[in-house]
Amino acid sequence: MAGSSAAIHAAIEKKRQEQEEEEMTRYTDNELAEDYEFKIVRSATGAFKKRQSVEQVMAEEGLAGWKFVEKFDDNRLRFKRPSSARRNDFSLPPGVDPYRTTYGMGEAGLAFVIMGSIALAVGLIILIIFLAGGMS
Repeated sequence: MAGSSAAIHAAIEKKRQEQEEEEMTRYTDNELAEDYEFKIVRSATGAFKKRQSVEQVMAEEGLAGWKFVEKFDDNRLRFKRPSSARRNDFSLPPGVDPYRTTYGMGEAGLAFVIMGSIALAVGLIILIIFLAGGMS
């Protein structure tokens, strides 16, 4: 029951953030006329709280011509680049994805770690109860 409640809450929060991003990402007529493309890079762990992480992402995205536009919060950064920068994507170093949208661990990875931690904790509790019952 708690798992389905958490999933519903997560879906509602994701929808709220998408709506917020639509409202926050107003583009100027000049940006649209100059044929820019935009993207948001997300961190599931709040990595952008640290200036060093923001600077690292800015440097990595800069390899593909992306320019930092704004920090929404500790989980989201917005970038833009001219559409013409796509022509250079083939020459990027191996492992550089010009269209990545996740920094660090993604939401699925974070969920896996949380669920694994819960399973480990439950297993340890069961083991402790079992061992305590055997010592009586």
